Amino acid sequence: MDAAEELDIVIVGAGICGLATALALRTKGIKSVILERSDTLRASGAAIAILTNGWRALDQLGIGPQLRRTALPLQGRGEARWVKRSDLIEMLAEDLPHGTIRLGCQLLSVELDPFTNFPTLQLRDGRILKAKILIGCDGASSKVAEFLGIKSNKLFPACAMRGLTYYPSPHGFAPEFVRTHGNNVVCGRSTMTENLVFWFLLLPGYHDRDSDIFNDPEQIKQMALEKTNCFPKETKEMIKGCDMTTISLTYLWYRPAWDILLGTLRKGTVTVAGDSMHVMGPFIGQGGLAAMEDSIALARCLAHKIHGETGLEGNYGLRKEVEEAIDMYVKERRMRLVRLSARTYVTGLMLSTPSMKMKLLLFALIIVLFQDPLRHTSYNCGHL
Repeated sequence: MDAAEELDIVIVGAGICGLATALALRTKGIKSVILERSDTLRASGAAIAILTNGWRALDQLGIGPQLRRTALPLQGRGEARWVKRSDLIEMLAEDLPHGTIRLGCQLLSVELDPFTNFPTLQLRDGRILKAKILIGCDGASSKVAEFLGIKSNKLFPACAMRGLTYYPSPHGFAPEFVRTHGNNVVCGRSTMTENLVFWFLLLPGYHDRDSDIFNDPEQIKQMALEKTNCFPKETKEMIKGCDMTTISLTYLWYRPAWDILLGTLRKGTVTVAGDSMHVMGPFIGQGGLAAMEDSIALARCLAHKIHGETGLEGNYGLRKEVEEAIDMYVKERRMRLVRLSARTYVTGLMLSTPSMKMKLLLFALIIVLFQDPLRHTSYNCGHL
């Protein structure tokens, strides 16, 4: 058997969170390696809304100005733009040194070395890696979260359809996010550019997991048209003209706020960020943005303790410093994530329930508990 490869910092998952975390660490002069199970970088979902708090994080990462040029600003309080997920992924990856991302590396399990108490990673291809720090950014079905003992995610009682529609000439829609309701379906539409819009449908209830529809864009499109039969003509035309390579139907998963409040988010020098820690529905648009906030906070806390590339030397002393840094990160992020998760869940229930009485009750609960409806977008993750 080949000897185990020894690495300083390993990040599992090359999605938005993993790439942002590696870039934030690089900005602080700290090297890392990202393990991605796929053979290519992939962006799940067609688009992502970047709100004020997200732009603050992206400006710290240095790609805010470049990404702003890809989408129009929306009307309303604060700064909001819908951007292609693929654009965001590409810009994060482009700023990383060659060799940072290792594709085709699937993590099977994690355990702590009995002698050093540092994490040991077993990969599907048989390789063993030894890391001084392990950061799980591997999404809702995270192996790292499983190692930490974080409780499994729960299925939200709704599904979401998403897609992009290109118009050969300017579509004429105002630069705003519009949400309409009909037949127990919620339809959202947002301008991205003068010729491009993002849209989604929120469908209450569950769909058969074994159905072929999840992998068949044509079936998804036909279902979308059926569900929007009573909607305005422009909505149906938008769905008819959608880019079939972007259309999707997905389940919506979430981690209850109390699991984030009470869960173990560090074990030794292992922690999680992004969906691995706080997967949430898309109802207030904060899942990906909170992941970028995580990356800034984690890099800042680690840099405070390990002081660049030379700071990852030693054993026991290093481990204590890293554990203290991760504890700082968890303390900083926990209550922010509890509030976001709770608000997202209640908002999702309000949008998806067919009962008008329940909608009013949940709306009142949101007003009482969260007051300012856009306060969550004004959060500042701070400087790197």
